[in-house]
Amino acid sequence: MLSFPIDLQKDDRGFLATSPDFPELTTFGDDRREALARSVSALQEAVAARMHGNRDVPVPSAGEVCVTLPTLTAVKVILYQGMREQKIGKAELARRLGWHLPQVDRVLDVEHHSRLDRMDMALSAIGIQLAVQVAETTT
Repeated sequence: MLSFPIDLQKDDRGFLATSPDFPELTTFGDDRREALARSVSALQEAVAARMHGNRDVPVPSAGEVCVTLPTLTAVKVILYQGMREQKIGKAELARRLGWHLPQVDRVLDVEHHSRLDRMDMALSAIGIQLAVQVAETTT
């Protein structure tokens, strides 16, 4: 999973949430729990904006309080980062997969609910294998 640090600051109205990895991320909540919940959506929006703008998505830094991207979004980020590292454009990925460009756009769109088999195919086309691991969470 991709978990990014969130800084929480109490103010007069509740809690302000920012991220050292995404200076553009700012959200709030009446309490700590709400600020963290809103941070997940804000983080997804920041990631989507960077991907849409063809900008780097940072590797998560360390932090005491972190929020985790939804699994499908994390897989899309891994695909995007892999393409950037290998200098593979959308057209090249489409060629490797035998897809049309709109299909490639969808697997990179964090708002699109891509099927896991499509994500697996796209990752495989750039030499990345997705591995799934199960871990119990503590409450």
